Amino acid sequence: MQTEALTLDISMVTVDCTDPERLATWWAGAIAGEMTIAAPGEFVTVVSPQGLRLGFQKVPDPTPGKNRLHLDLHSHDRERDVARLIAAGATEVSRRAVSADFGWVVLADPDGNVFCVAGAP
Repeated sequence: MQTEALTLDISMVTVDCTDPERLATWWAGAIAGEMTIAAPGEFVTVVSPQGLRLGFQKVPDPTPGKNRLHLDLHSHDRERDVARLIAAGATEVSRRAVSADFGWVVLADPDGNVFCVAGAP
């Protein structure tokens, strides 16, 4: 049986939020990304220097509780970057170390969406 070739690519990771411009501005600063307002008050994109596209869409009631999908960011100086993100409005949630050389810090953005910053301590 012949299978058709897949033609889908992941083009963006989208976050539901109540204020897309505010949250996109925060993430643009966090990842040194470029922000574009696609639909004022409704949908904003942020593109990282590496080409990752994040979308922020307005919804009346974001899903409560732990997100089922999250971003993992890599850092060459984890503690410096975690401190910078916390100073910008993130909240530290927890820390995990799988070895003396590798671990991650779980943070939450200003809307409470969790993400991780991994790398050597």
